[in-house]
Amino acid sequence: MIRALRAQVYTGFPNMKVPALRALSPADGRYAAKVNSLRDIFSEYGLIRYRVLVEVRWLQCLADQTAIEELGPLSSVIKDVLNHIVDDFSLDDAERVKAIEATTNHDVKAVEYFIREKLGDGPETQALKDFLHFGCTSEDINNLSYALMLRSGRSDVLAPQMRDLRNKIKGMARAHAELPMLSRTHGQTASPTTLGKELANVVARLERIEKQFGAVEILGKFNGAVGNYNAHVIAYPDIDWPALSHGFIESLGLRPNPYTTQIEPHDWTAEYCHALVRYNTVLIDFARDVWGYISLGYFKQKVAKDEVGSSTMPHKVNPIDFENAEGNLGVANALLGHFAEKLPISRWQRDLTDSTVQRNLGLAAGYIVIALQSLLKGVGKLRVNEDAIHADVSAAWEVLAEAVQTVMRRYGIENPYEKLKALTRGQAVTKEILLEFIGTLDIPDAEKERLLKLTPESYIGIADQQARDV
Repeated sequence: MIRALRAQVYTGFPNMKVPALRALSPADGRYAAKVNSLRDIFSEYGLIRYRVLVEVRWLQCLADQTAIEELGPLSSVIKDVLNHIVDDFSLDDAERVKAIEATTNHDVKAVEYFIREKLGDGPETQALKDFLHFGCTSEDINNLSYALMLRSGRSDVLAPQMRDLRNKIKGMARAHAELPMLSRTHGQTASPTTLGKELANVVARLERIEKQFGAVEILGKFNGAVGNYNAHVIAYPDIDWPALSHGFIESLGLRPNPYTTQIEPHDWTAEYCHALVRYNTVLIDFARDVWGYISLGYFKQKVAKDEVGSSTMPHKVNPIDFENAEGNLGVANALLGHFAEKLPISRWQRDLTDSTVQRNLGLAAGYIVIALQSLLKGVGKLRVNEDAIHADVSAAWEVLAEAVQTVMRRYGIENPYEKLKALTRGQAVTKEILLEFIGTLDIPDAEKERLLKLTPESYIGIADQQARDV
């Protein structure tokens, strides 16, 4: 117990740690263990690490340019030194950057000074130090750092967990492809489906949006103070700076954005956020539907021996995983919506309102990851109650009114809808009442026989096939 109370959370500042129980955000408190996969990407440490990477790779890129004679080709020793600064970047290094920032009061400049320290003093290092941050504005470093951050968050954490959840739901869809289930439209009994087909609908929606999310192009700019290569051209007018800049951005796995002000306009970030909002919205829809089916008894939940469902009602097994997911997805969407609306807007060439907002990107990703893990856990606890599902659908003979009136239309029987409406609307429709009505129809005997054999359980169209094919 004492150890738990002493659990520490890194705050991103030197020698500053707080107990998890005093964390301001539940992502770093109650749910801290669930978001560990995001920490090296979206934390202050992660941001500093990406900044160091961009600064060093740009320095190496410049050193490879024969037109920049003052810098010259790097020796193998210096190449190793620079690579080690990036590859071996540690938490201690990040704390050193924060210590420098305490003096500079400028986070990106602190990174430059940190790299200067790492280079030390030597015959080759002075020229390198002079070309650190060459032609750059802070936003050149920052926009690429955030781009790398969001790319890694997508490919390394979000996309794999999205895929895991979709595959889990897909497995259930196929396993229950043929299980007839009563549909409900407007909360009322409706034409039967299968449990597998309803889950397949979710799988298809998720797969489509995951593809859209994966296709969002991650852009970057590296063109100086106001996007015109002013400083670059005045120093080295004969270099093709747009080509060099674009090649550098592409070497980082990003796509160049050639037209910007001082800042990359963040339109792609809004697209990224909007794609996640749409994805989260589908999961909210799914969580609420499963919650409803649990309340109907269609699903039971695997019971943990020592788990408590209610503080006063010991019989309860609450659908807490789906409720947790719904709440956290809602918080994520609130953040993502603000990001998408705010980030593409900047006064003139730039203002700093984007800076403080972007620092919360990891928080939105954290709430999504918390929700995905809750849904994975919740889906894994579901147990299909076939008896309850069968009892509902087998008693709902009124749903066959659609089938009967559609066949009546085919054979030209007058007012088929109205006749079935009079028979079924607002009334208890039994098997006997419906079969008696079918017996009165003036349709071919083969068609009448087919309708007489029809049951609510068999009236599922091709739902089973659709569930298997998803």
